[in-house]
Amino acid sequence: MKGCLKLKYLDRIQRLSELIKTTGKVLALSGAGISTESGIPDFRSKDTGLWNQYEPQKVASIQALKKDPKSFYDLNFKWWNVCLRAKPNQAHVALAQLEEMGWLLGTITQNIDGLHQQAGSQRVWEVHGHLRGCSCLNCKDDYDLEQLFQNYYCPHCGGLLRPHVVLFGDTMSVDYFMAEKVMSGCQLLLVIGSSLQVQPVASLPYLSRQIVIINKEPTAWDNHATLVFHESASKVLWDLVSIMKKQTGPYYTE
Repeated sequence: MKGCLKLKYLDRIQRLSELIKTTGKVLALSGAGISTESGIPDFRSKDTGLWNQYEPQKVASIQALKKDPKSFYDLNFKWWNVCLRAKPNQAHVALAQLEEMGWLLGTITQNIDGLHQQAGSQRVWEVHGHLRGCSCLNCKDDYDLEQLFQNYYCPHCGGLLRPHVVLFGDTMSVDYFMAEKVMSGCQLLLVIGSSLQVQPVASLPYLSRQIVIINKEPTAWDNHATLVFHESASKVLWDLVSIMKKQTGPYYTE
């Protein structure tokens, strides 16, 4: 197996630190799995994944919002509130520190929870949007997210408000197309907490020369990865930071 799962954990951590130290352009791609240790459920885990409980097209699509706004928001407000109350965990903090030390160019994230920024990451591309605001489907006026929680109809024209989140059936965000450009020339992509099943984000690893998988459950990319970790993201990234703090840098400066 190219992923080198047979190597002892500490040997894989050491190899990862050496890869980062000798590689020119390193990026991270994070999915829902990086935030589970912050208390946010992921989507595709066998026991707790949200999409094992609900059909995404029926509860998280633009069509579902337009068809039945009340049902859409009754359900989504529950897990958005979980996201809004969550705090960054050690994995988020570790990525922010790797960026600050100059070993990591930035983080592309599928998550809408904003925890990378809360942890201190400066370069974040939110390819599925975020929970910081909303806009009217009719007049296009923008509002803070608090307006959506108070009333999901526009105070200006009465149109339906939608979150600044990429829903099923939407076009991709501007950040996604920026992320594609950022991936140009990527030498190493750290894929953290993502099952790599959702397109088009699942195609981003093709743009990197090497990939490392950090995910508790196996992915379809494991056999193509240079290294694979099925340990928790917090453990792997925090151990990695401990090693990288002893190295010289940085590669990336403003």
